Amino acid sequence: MATLKEFEEALREHGMNMALALLQRMRDRDRATRTIKPARRLTGQKMTPDLARAILDLHASTGMTQQEIAFKVGVNQGRVNEVIKRGKWLSDDPNAPEAVARDKAKARMRGEPKRSRPAPKAPVRKDKPAPSPRRQSPQGQLMFGDV
Repeated sequence: MATLKEFEEALREHGMNMALALLQRMRDRDRATRTIKPARRLTGQKMTPDLARAILDLHASTGMTQQEIAFKVGVNQGRVNEVIKRGKWLSDDPNAPEAVARDKAKARMRGEPKRSRPAPKAPVRKDKPAPSPRRQSPQGQLMFGDV
């Protein structure tokens, strides 16, 4: 099966300019009637409680899909799903797991060094006698003298 690009090249090779013009006019009409333009953003909008409430309002009051809501508010569809299904981002708590993860990701993007964590303490071991070796059951093993 030929792709649309191959089809266009074949039309050009055969000098079918009228067909090419018709194809271009159909493309222009499709772009003009498209409801959602393709996303062309480099970074998304920062998730805030206000934005999360706006997402919930759009979800409740319109029949828009999660993808359409995401395009409208400028975030990705996964964030919209988190707000709708799990209620994330609705609080202003900076210690919420999603806020901490976002801040860590931003720090990594800026190239900031990791915050040093205190070294974990070694567990205190009590001297226990070494466990005796487990005795294998003779079932399934042959030993000298068994034959």
